[in-house]
Amino acid sequence: MSNAENGNGIQRVLGVFAHPDDPEFFAGATFARWAAEGAEITFLMATSGDKGSADPEMTHERLVEIREEEERRAAAALGVKEVIFLRYRDGELEPSLELRRDIVRTIRQKKPDIVVTTDPTMWYSETSINHPDHRAIGAATLAAVYPTARDRLNFLELERDEKLDVHKTKQLYIAGTPRPNKKVDVTNYIETQINALREHKSQISDMDEMAKRLRERKRDPESPDEFPRHIESFHVVTMR
Repeated sequence: MSNAENGNGIQRVLGVFAHPDDPEFFAGATFARWAAEGAEITFLMATSGDKGSADPEMTHERLVEIREEEERRAAAALGVKEVIFLRYRDGELEPSLELRRDIVRTIRQKKPDIVVTTDPTMWYSETSINHPDHRAIGAATLAAVYPTARDRLNFLELERDEKLDVHKTKQLYIAGTPRPNKKVDVTNYIETQINALREHKSQISDMDEMAKRLRERKRDPESPDEFPRHIESFHVVTMR
């Protein structure tokens, strides 16, 4: 196991996101880097993206099948071994106790060194409005990481009925944040990220334009033109 970004060696990572394609867009190159360094990575998807289609013939049930298969293929392209779907309704996600319990269950099962999720405080930017499901999954995940997964009297039934011990996550990586404090160099993995995103055929109409935008967006502005670098930025919370 090679040393990774936190200097301690990352062995287990849990990515908790709202929709299929969120892991790839928000942090796909970082996941690819960690997987290449030997980390065991699991994705936990709150919804299966059952609203993400303009096709008048599409149904919720069929879209779930399509998008779950796309996510499995995309995750495999990154080197991620397991994807878990909770199948909450797309567009209706709330940071409920039920959702928090489901996340805590997975944290206690997988015992990750790092949990990755989205910023619950990010409402909008100059050009877009953040999806409410992104805020909801971020809020539920932060509450699951601390204090709920750590303290055994929270959801005591998980210990009593499922024999799941408590777990304290070492670090939380928050993606899609306007307040990053860490940059991960993903220059060698940006094309892996793009190849993973190409699996989301139901969501991306112009793959080449997507790839162009992604390369531009991930470009490190401090790198020279002749030797461009790519980065993904996070706000990292190191638990004490």
